[in-house]
Amino acid sequence: MRIWFLCKVKYAKETEDGLLKSISEQYLVDAVSFTEAEAILYDRLGSQIRGDFQVTGISKSNIVDVFFYEDADIWHKCKVSYLVADGDSGKEKKVTQYMIVTAEDVKQAYDRIQESLSTMLVSFRVPDITESPILDVFPFEKSEVSPDLPPGNFKPVVQELGEE
Repeated sequence: MRIWFLCKVKYAKETEDGLLKSISEQYLVDAVSFTEAEAILYDRLGSQIRGDFQVTGISKSNIVDVFFYEDADIWHKCKVSYLVADGDSGKEKKVTQYMIVTAEDVKQAYDRIQESLSTMLVSFRVPDITESPILDVFPFEKSEVSPDLPPGNFKPVVQELGEE
């Protein structure tokens, strides 16, 4: 199972007047471990950031889904609540999840989260939307995994049986 990691990166950026200013930025990375999240950051940011940078923090995020729209570049964190019936007791239980969506403003973020979740079978509420400090999101890409190897700890059946 993949997890979204919130990663903080610090580096020196040259300002318009030629001075170096220390900047801290946040990124969201889809990875299976802290180590993989850090490796993805170094891989992706190595070509974007001029000079050295340092990963100052990586933590598991409470984000469960990401909705990207190409016409906007501001990420908004949306709190989504809905009720589900408990299978054992039959009582309703409130579930709260966090998702992020790109939008120009909060109203557009609300409209886009409503659109993105329109196929949910239960009714839901969006009680909170805030602009997120996340600068960019790095979702899992199949090209990051060797195409010759199966995912995870799986081995090809032929190899497991000892055949070649």
